[in-house]
Amino acid sequence: MKKILLSAMALMLLFSCQNDQTESSAPTTNAIATRGCASQEVLAAQLAADPTLALKMNKIEDFTQNAILSGRLVNGKVQIPVVVNVLYRTSAENISTAQIQSQIDVLNEDFNATNSDYGSVPSLFSGVKANVGITFVLQNVVRKSTTTTSFSTNDAMKTSSKGIAPTTPTTVLNMWSCNLGGGILGYAQFPGGASATDGVVIDNNAFGRTGTVSGVYNLGRTATHEVGHWMNLRHIWGDATCGSDLVSDTPTHNDANYGVPAYPHYSTCTGTPVEMTMNYMDYTDDRGMYMFTAGQKSRAAALFVSGGARASFGI
Repeated sequence: MKKILLSAMALMLLFSCQNDQTESSAPTTNAIATRGCASQEVLAAQLAADPTLALKMNKIEDFTQNAILSGRLVNGKVQIPVVVNVLYRTSAENISTAQIQSQIDVLNEDFNATNSDYGSVPSLFSGVKANVGITFVLQNVVRKSTTTTSFSTNDAMKTSSKGIAPTTPTTVLNMWSCNLGGGILGYAQFPGGASATDGVVIDNNAFGRTGTVSGVYNLGRTATHEVGHWMNLRHIWGDATCGSDLVSDTPTHNDANYGVPAYPHYSTCTGTPVEMTMNYMDYTDDRGMYMFTAGQKSRAAALFVSGGARASFGI
């Protein structure tokens, strides 16, 4: 198990910025070969555009570590109201209320350890697997027709001109369902970013576990992964070779894992630990991910205590 990196500035150095994507009007394919999460790239662009964001995130990281070390974590369950914003050009993209509710159901299962595959966690990790204890309630669905064939990661879907502006983002988790294109399944905004762009974006073909979902991303785990980012969880490999996700009870991964790796899958990093490929913050197929850890639970819970970055959600 790796040590926690306490320096948030060191964390910032792990972010790498890829070429910015632009909103596209060209036809796109819905076939996505490997999981694509753009949260880190979006964060890198936000850091480049706003020099004060790094300072805000440094303070959040310091608060998080202090809250964990001092035991100042929430008692009882946090309940998150959710507004789902549906942007559609075709009838298929206008996903049904049943499909939306299926996604809320998946989030409740995965964040409360009631998912049917939770029992598949290997005995090696049974001591650290955790019930995060956060619940989600669908508050409203907002729908809007659009002429945009596919959106990118430039947050255009969150604007009133191109999409749907978020509903009271300081007290509501906003999720956008749209055709993302570009091989991206979803992305989230980490705590500390602007309220006007706060929330989670999911490709409509990976939203929930019924309706238009298909292929290996058909169990709603894309949203579980992205909401994990929204709750300040990092990719399990730390977005660097043998990097740190700032959690003490996850093994060091040399890189992202795809598909459904056979267990045990060994890391090439120091100590060659068995990788926790079934963690929601890896890149495996939906059926290959089914657990959070106690350390990840503590990291997320620190957001909701008094003084935390998402304390406005209350308990």
